[in-house]
Amino acid sequence: MEETRSTCPYCGVGCGVIIESDGAQITGVRGDPDHPANFGRLCTKGSTLHLTATATVTRQTRLLQPMRRAERGAEPAPIAWNTALDDAVGKFEQVIRDHGPDAVGFYVSGQLLTEDYYVFNKLAKGLIGTNNIDTNSRLCMSSAVAGYKQTLGADAPPACYDDLKHVQCLFIVGSNAAWAHPILFRRIEDAKAANPGLKIIVADPRRTDTVEIADLFLPIQPGTDVMLFNGMLHLMLWEGWTDNGYIAAHTSGFDALKTTVRECTPDKVAQICGISKEDLLAAARLFATSPATLSLYCQGLNQSSSGTAKNAALINLHLATGQIGKPGAGPFSLTGQPNAMGGREVGGLANLLSAHRDLANPAHRAEVAALWNVPSVPEKPGKTAVEMFQAAADGEIRALWIACTNPAQSMPDQTTVRRALERAEFVVVQEAFSTTATCAFADLLLPATTWGEKEGTVTNSERRISRVRPAVAAPGEARHDWSIAVDFARRLEQRLGRTSTLFPYDSAERVWNEHRESTRGRDLDITGMSYAMLDTAGPQQWPLKEGEATGRARLYEDGIFPTPDGRARFVDTVYKPVAEAREARYPFSLNTGRLRDQWHGMSRTGTVGRLFGHVAEPVVQMNAQDMARRQLKDGDLVHLTSRRGSILLPAQASAEIGLSQAFVAMHWGEEYLSGCSSTGTPLAGINALTTSAYCPSSKQPELKHTPVKILKAELPWSLLAMAWLPPDAALAAHQALKPMMAMFPFATCVPFSGNTPGEERSGILFRAAAHDAPADETIDRIEGLLGLRGSDALRYADRRRGQRRVARLVRRADGNAGLEAFLLGGDTSAEAWIGTLLREEIPAQSYGRLLLSPGARAPVAVQSRGHPVCTCFNVTDLAIQAELGRCTGTPDERLAALQGTLKCGTNCGSCLPELKRMVRATPAETVAEGA
Repeated sequence: MEETRSTCPYCGVGCGVIIESDGAQITGVRGDPDHPANFGRLCTKGSTLHLTATATVTRQTRLLQPMRRAERGAEPAPIAWNTALDDAVGKFEQVIRDHGPDAVGFYVSGQLLTEDYYVFNKLAKGLIGTNNIDTNSRLCMSSAVAGYKQTLGADAPPACYDDLKHVQCLFIVGSNAAWAHPILFRRIEDAKAANPGLKIIVADPRRTDTVEIADLFLPIQPGTDVMLFNGMLHLMLWEGWTDNGYIAAHTSGFDALKTTVRECTPDKVAQICGISKEDLLAAARLFATSPATLSLYCQGLNQSSSGTAKNAALINLHLATGQIGKPGAGPFSLTGQPNAMGGREVGGLANLLSAHRDLANPAHRAEVAALWNVPSVPEKPGKTAVEMFQAAADGEIRALWIACTNPAQSMPDQTTVRRALERAEFVVVQEAFSTTATCAFADLLLPATTWGEKEGTVTNSERRISRVRPAVAAPGEARHDWSIAVDFARRLEQRLGRTSTLFPYDSAERVWNEHRESTRGRDLDITGMSYAMLDTAGPQQWPLKEGEATGRARLYEDGIFPTPDGRARFVDTVYKPVAEAREARYPFSLNTGRLRDQWHGMSRTGTVGRLFGHVAEPVVQMNAQDMARRQLKDGDLVHLTSRRGSILLPAQASAEIGLSQAFVAMHWGEEYLSGCSSTGTPLAGINALTTSAYCPSSKQPELKHTPVKILKAELPWSLLAMAWLPPDAALAAHQALKPMMAMFPFATCVPFSGNTPGEERSGILFRAAAHDAPADETIDRIEGLLGLRGSDALRYADRRRGQRRVARLVRRADGNAGLEAFLLGGDTSAEAWIGTLLREEIPAQSYGRLLLSPGARAPVAVQSRGHPVCTCFNVTDLAIQAELGRCTGTPDERLAALQGTLKCGTNCGSCLPELKRMVRATPAETVAEGA
């Protein structure tokens, strides 16, 4: 058994992990107690990383050799690496020769390592001569970049995680940190426990788990953040809470902003934002008069057509009150992806160059050209993410290279994105997982390494650079992303007639050393770092200049900013409504966001059934009053329709959602949620609906607001099938069932695991609905994939009524017969109790006839263990409620007793907000009676 220190590949907290491996197999993972980002803690996703790297997962989901399609629509066939790269070079060279360098585009990822990013950036801008390289970080962080640059002069978060030890007022806005950055949220909980006087404000349209820790909740209307911040500044000016000395000494542009915020009166703010004037005043007082105010913000600010203005308006508050450059204070943008910061550092965006240089600056272009030893860097702005796929859809970009990202799931306006992928003459997908939706559009598939196999660096939200180290060798023929790009680049250099190479790299370290040199004298100077230093001294924050021993935890402590005059700049942020207004035809505002236990398109987390326990299937969450007005109940299918498309989803009432609002998790793409329209058009998940309207400064799309209408769907025929399958068969069955989803107007296909203690089992759930029963061969196929076609299956069928029921029971070691698989077609009303029999492995031999009887009522003996709350220890809501009935004392004492007995919330802590909510929701008198 070996242990390797590395970094988690999920969110931007940048947690250190210790990977346990045995030969070629990763066998375990735990938090690194010495890593300053997490000190040994991991969330549900991080603590299950080893389960995403099992031999079964690798064999069934990984891309293990180069593959080529002879023609679109054909199955890809294996080819040799040399053939694959020569094909790619030939096609790219032909497109560049015939149509110019701007006819190609590269779309990369915030999950790449810094070294990977650097090579791709140099390949596009230095060798090919196009700035058409952008990244999925455009979808999450570009507004934060633009906001920092407009106000503070550089893309550099000025605060750090340690500021949570010093903060007196914490302002969380547009961030469900409890789910999106769980380990950072644990530090917030620690800070609140250590300092009960700490005041926490949360502003969000949804009442998320993050709100559970708030002293003040501002449930603002979607897209009204700028008005909120301007209204707070209006009150700060009125009450004399601004720091006039700091403004005079360290800033410029305040007079123009004062004119704007003068109009943002409490009455106007309350009307537009949907909050009370009293709460607005309380928020302004806490923010301005606290000894130290720290803001944490994420996609709620960034993913907006006013994203840059939202970021700038919040930073305006910090500048106006002097809440920056001191312990516990500052505007702190939380990075969405593990290395979005690294991508920004190397200039891996269409408008940036290496080391935070601006593409529009001639001197910066000359500096990079000299560093790379090329005549020039092109000055024409590159296409950003939305623009790039629109250009491909229009035929302007003819060749696309996509690395480590899944735009056929994650990009907004999927109709345009898929038209782009279909129209492009040549699409290369460089990917670790063969199961992503984008792989289906690739002419050439190149297998890449992933977590546990890669080597390099990443930078987290607090500017801290950590090493990523391989624990096992690359499987199959997979190669490192930077190495693939280098091999391609050298071949292209020969084809283009270059006599020397721009890519002399034989290791990730050599790439990083060149990147390091590009930062000399810049705001992110890392010339004092090296791989050796990171290996011996651990992760380091930038800047860390040559000759310095440690990096800088906080920036701008001297009040000097990286602007021409050394002053921070107030931005005149004028409130603008969302890009698409709600109207009578589209009366709901649809929001998208993360689930607690899933990541992005779930190519990795979707292989672990346990991670579907907390949220098992896709739903659209609505306010209970909105559902009642439309005579909807939980589980009813609804048409969710925007100006771009329509999908079907079950509705679910949620106390988190405000009136006239709706929420769907961002993760649900066609891999798990699909169907087919009446015209035969495939329905491609949630982003079939979202708008590609974007912020004019950052080009980041408005994924947090899409006007939709919600109408009840009349699909009287339904199907539910569930099966336990051997681990080797479960993932394969999921892949084989995915094409079946397109045969129904609505379908979902998701993994699941049992919620009984003990050995984890693998299962697959398939759900569908239609106007009429499908052809027998369709259901036969589903039965076959779930092991229900054998002679040991019990069956009932009534073709005239469209009814079919199948069940398979097996004798288990304890002598009881257990339900291994079932299918309900036509009438699925018995789902609750039959599903409980299977999931919880309750003896089923006495239910034989009922299993095959449409409309059969649930036997009293079938009682569910409940809904999983704690993923780590598989603790359900019913178990928690039962234990709470035996606990007495204060809420904190009851929580401690609960944790002591059931262990829930004692490992990763991701379930703690929900546990605390359940404790508070249990009335004291009920507890006393239960005791």
